[in-house]
Amino acid sequence: MPSLNDISLRQLEYLVAVADLLGFRRAAERCHVSQPALSAQIQHLEEVLGVKLFERDKRRVMLTPAGEDLVARARRVLTEAGDILSAASRLSDPFAGELQLGVIPTIAPYVLPEVVPALVKKYPRLRLRLREEKTEVLVRSLVEGRLDVALLALEAELGDVEHAVIAEDAFVVAAPPGHPLVKKKQVQLGELDEENVLLLEDGHCFRRQALSLCTRGGAREVDFRATSLTTLAQMVLSGDGVTLLPALAVPLENRFGQLVVRPFAPPVPVRTLALVWRPGYPRADALQELAATLRSVWPGSKGAAKPS
Repeated sequence: MPSLNDISLRQLEYLVAVADLLGFRRAAERCHVSQPALSAQIQHLEEVLGVKLFERDKRRVMLTPAGEDLVARARRVLTEAGDILSAASRLSDPFAGELQLGVIPTIAPYVLPEVVPALVKKYPRLRLRLREEKTEVLVRSLVEGRLDVALLALEAELGDVEHAVIAEDAFVVAAPPGHPLVKKKQVQLGELDEENVLLLEDGHCFRRQALSLCTRGGAREVDFRATSLTTLAQMVLSGDGVTLLPALAVPLENRFGQLVVRPFAPPVPVRTLALVWRPGYPRADALQELAATLRSVWPGSKGAAKPS
């Protein structure tokens, strides 16, 4: 039976990298080693464990059933090891070292250019590593220890997480120039009845909320799925329908004032934006402080919908 001396954290890191990328060359590039060195370590790990972890030929690499089980266990080991390092760092300075921060696409471009410089100024020893992905990917990365914290909407399916609320972000209606909504100061949900509405593609949590509102209001989704809020705004500008935007996005997406943007009448639909991390994260107290800093520099006042 193999002993702990026969397995290293580095080998587990290589194992997870190959499993993530399903390729030895790309895994070697991620781990900053040569491909022969990485392949040799994976082979050694297979010999020590006595199981085949990957099926591989000239065209593809696949995890074996045994490999899937052991990769999941390797991820947990690496996460715990990372938490040990984070806990040690916290004892000296919780805002020194690297922090992996994930942000969803419907927040990132509207917030990061403003808040990141403020964070860098306040925490000069903190090295932020930013990653923009959809909610599902970020939550999985949190669970697997590849992210420390993520900036998400709490209305999404997040599973077992801890969080600190940053802000509420109201929904607004955006319509093309000359649309009848230009005469309105506020929009009742029922006034979307029979409107053609454009929404984001599947995978965006903002889409699920917007679709629910549009369905309740009687709007009809057109046969189009946008990859970004910018695309939605441009499609609306061309006259293809109306859309829902987060107020946070309005200053950028309607910076030239071409869209008709109107707030909803009370009760105003909102999404709740928060910092989210996995239970037991060793620097949770520092993340609470980070959340307070974010609240103090958050561009909320600029995110309000303004009539145009």
